[in-house]
Amino acid sequence: MFNKNIKLVIAGLIIAYAVYQFIEGNIGNGIMLILLSSIFIFLYFKNEFILLAFLKLRKQDFDGAKQWLNKIKNPESALVTKQQGYYNYLHGIMVSQSNMNESEKYLKKAIALGLSMDHDLAMAKLSLAGIAFSKRRKQEATKLLSEAQKLDKQGMLTDQIKMMKENMKRAQMPNQHFGGHRQPRGGRR
Repeated sequence: MFNKNIKLVIAGLIIAYAVYQFIEGNIGNGIMLILLSSIFIFLYFKNEFILLAFLKLRKQDFDGAKQWLNKIKNPESALVTKQQGYYNYLHGIMVSQSNMNESEKYLKKAIALGLSMDHDLAMAKLSLAGIAFSKRRKQEATKLLSEAQKLDKQGMLTDQIKMMKENMKRAQMPNQHFGGHRQPRGGRR
């Protein structure tokens, strides 16, 4: 994995050569080189390893997604800020099954760095709400849950948010004690 700025240098060199091809009269070569440079510019903003990890995650292949993410050795130099957010977001989702503390750390860092899609941000906040609720931090969980609901404009997480709210209400209800005021079986006459 190389530095993100190398992609821009390569794109700049290709564009310079494309301009040279235009000057020489090779319009077709110039257009093709411009299209080729656009790939490097795209990969500057959307890291190829993160895209491949998302594809693996979509197929529920956590091990494959983790392998792609592990190819990014130094996220700070290899990724732009938003991609660093997605790098941490993916790690947080994958670790959430085994280690809640580490997952919370990754998801909070992802939110701090920023996620470009509202539904990704809503999913991160919903996951953090679940972690906070399981750690008995009800106020934080309620706040994160309401933020996730506001961000979920397309209604993709409606069922999960509804289920989380029901679980929170159930935990809030006092336990009922049966048998406190017993009447005889026959009842009073």
